[in-house]
Amino acid sequence: MTARDGLLEQLEDAMGGASVARRADVLRRVTDLFVSGTGTFSETQLELFDDVMTRLVEGLELAARAAFGSRLATASDAPLRTIRLLAFDEEIEVAGPVLSQSDRVSDEMLVENASMMSQDHLLAISRRKRVSEAVTDVLVDRGNQIVVSSTASNGGSRFSTHGFSRLVEKSLQDAKLALCVWSRPDVPRQELMNLFQRVSEDVRAELEAARPREAQQIRAAIAVAADRIQTMVRTGSFEHREAHEELQRLHAEGALDEARIFRFAAARDFDRTAVALALVLELSINLVERSLVQKQFEQLLVFAKAAGFSWETAKTLLLLKAGQGDLAQTELDQCFATFSRLQQRTATMALQFYRMRERAGSA
Repeated sequence: MTARDGLLEQLEDAMGGASVARRADVLRRVTDLFVSGTGTFSETQLELFDDVMTRLVEGLELAARAAFGSRLATASDAPLRTIRLLAFDEEIEVAGPVLSQSDRVSDEMLVENASMMSQDHLLAISRRKRVSEAVTDVLVDRGNQIVVSSTASNGGSRFSTHGFSRLVEKSLQDAKLALCVWSRPDVPRQELMNLFQRVSEDVRAELEAARPREAQQIRAAIAVAADRIQTMVRTGSFEHREAHEELQRLHAEGALDEARIFRFAAARDFDRTAVALALVLELSINLVERSLVQKQFEQLLVFAKAAGFSWETAKTLLLLKAGQGDLAQTELDQCFATFSRLQQRTATMALQFYRMRERAGSA
């Protein structure tokens, strides 16, 4: 008798005469048989277990399905169709252990599950040891506050540019989530700056409304805090240090021209674009970085015109700052009109004003 025949005989014996009332006991016996030999079965044998398990689990009461799911969640070779059936069970007691633990659940299955199942299912997925960018995109877009916070606090989560942007947007209304995002070492610096800038603007507005006579002092205090935090985040960035060393050398060689800056911006290379502009315009890196993440566009237009850049380069800088939410065509048209009217002499004078204000602020 072959190994497959021996296994088939045992499974058929377990299935023999099984009524609905005995399904839970039969499934337990089959699961015992599987767990005792997990890791040793051939593909044919696994397919056989798959057939039997999917037949048995359907229609069972919740407690039996939940116990089955918990046992199968950690099996390295759990039958795939059975795992899918468990993962898409509407009861989280059944689906939860599989979604949070099973290595047999593919990213494609997780994306599908997160796109259609309950928030409890999404929360279970967010607790996996590793959560890919494709999966976190769905979790952040569709998840509630608890799901998004769980995803952000999971060190095994990986986020796309879209995912990070959505995290920042949701952080504006959730202080706990903002702390999670701020604490992640993999968040792009421009997203952290965007988060801090927008939160600080909200805080400033609230403080000024509550204490209007101290508005000037409040603005100055928040500006100083923003500069310190911005410098701290940048100091810890390897990408920034690398960009700064490279571009200082190019600037000293006279090779840091408009064409190179255009390429940096077109590639959405935040660090190199910011460092290059700061060097060419003789401005602090803090000021330039803020101009690249804030919503007001006039400052960037002044920078581009003062540097003698073309509209194409200016537009690319605007689109870099806009990130994933690119400017609408009507807004671009307005920026183009402003850029066309702006005289280089006026822009240069404005640039001198920015430099003087920076020197006064650091004095």
